[in-house]
Amino acid sequence: MGEAQRLTPEEQIRFAREGFDSGRDLTVAVEEEFAILDPTTHSLVNRFEEFAEAAVGTELEGNLVGELIASEVEVRTGRCETFAEAALAMADRRRQLLELAGRLDAALCGTGTHPWSPWQEQRIIDTPHYRTNDEILRYVVWRNNSFGLHVHVGIHGADRAIAVTNALRSFLPELLAFSASSPFVEGVYTYLHSARTEIFTRMFPRCGVPDLYDGWDHYERYLRFLYDTGSITEHTQIWWSVRPHLAFPTVEIRICDGQPELAEAQSLAALIYALTARIARAVDEGEPLPAHPNHMIEENLWRAIRYGLSQSFIDLDRGEVLPTRERIERLIAWIGPVADELGVTSYLGVPETNAAQRQIALCEAGESLEAIYAREVLEPVRV
Repeated sequence: MGEAQRLTPEEQIRFAREGFDSGRDLTVAVEEEFAILDPTTHSLVNRFEEFAEAAVGTELEGNLVGELIASEVEVRTGRCETFAEAALAMADRRRQLLELAGRLDAALCGTGTHPWSPWQEQRIIDTPHYRTNDEILRYVVWRNNSFGLHVHVGIHGADRAIAVTNALRSFLPELLAFSASSPFVEGVYTYLHSARTEIFTRMFPRCGVPDLYDGWDHYERYLRFLYDTGSITEHTQIWWSVRPHLAFPTVEIRICDGQPELAEAQSLAALIYALTARIARAVDEGEPLPAHPNHMIEENLWRAIRYGLSQSFIDLDRGEVLPTRERIERLIAWIGPVADELGVTSYLGVPETNAAQRQIALCEAGESLEAIYAREVLEPVRV
């Protein structure tokens, strides 16, 4: 991506289109973001540079990156040809990261927000990319202490990538409800299941649910408008919850909260991968796909933010209200045949409770935020 980011806007747009038109179909890569913690207090600590330095010469070199603040670290699977390969890489990256944390006497956690550490105490890492974002966004970027899980799925064909992105828009609320893990922030029980989404999606420009686009040419006109008017200086300043990535020939799904548990992270990534593949199949076969307007999708997105898996969703085609779990179960049934072909069926299923529900239950039973968060912390591996 570094090379692509050094291209001029014109070169970047051409590079992206050529990449999609020559790219591999249904590759997969997963990115997971983790909070870096004091091992005793579990407060955030600004130690990313130590992690980056310690990763040199290890299995993590090239797969560990910074993500805005120095109290956060991201690990990547890299491009995988199958989901089985990606699931194994997710486990390996967590193990490698926890071993690194053990050597550095630090702890880690994967929930979407930290329950109490003040954003004012988190330092933005010193890279050209994040210095630029700091200068442009100021308070918006300072406030973004959040941790997510992103999935990249390779899609062959530029117009096809836009069609897949269009359809994925309508399923973003289901993916968020499945992943919700962030009911606490700034020492407050927010009563939201995903406070992270309010912090990030509601504050950043060009964020949340993207518009529908007729095809690559239509999308490219929008990109050119942003560059020509100085609205963006690089393509990563489009922060939509699902986007065609301009440095890789992938559609990137970015809506999800981070996951404290590996098995739940793998299940979530499998759902995203199989759903994207099912949509690509529908595009190829001319099967009708949802193209709901943003204001309708936002109704379900709010339900996901507020209630996660615990309440109801709207069937946007029929206007029916049904339990969120049932909605996701129907979605899994729809993608089932493609999931079988891709070998991901064993990873799929709606959890009895997700991370947000577990934390909320403990809070309402009287546990402190410190005790609840301690249950989710990934303790370092001593080697």
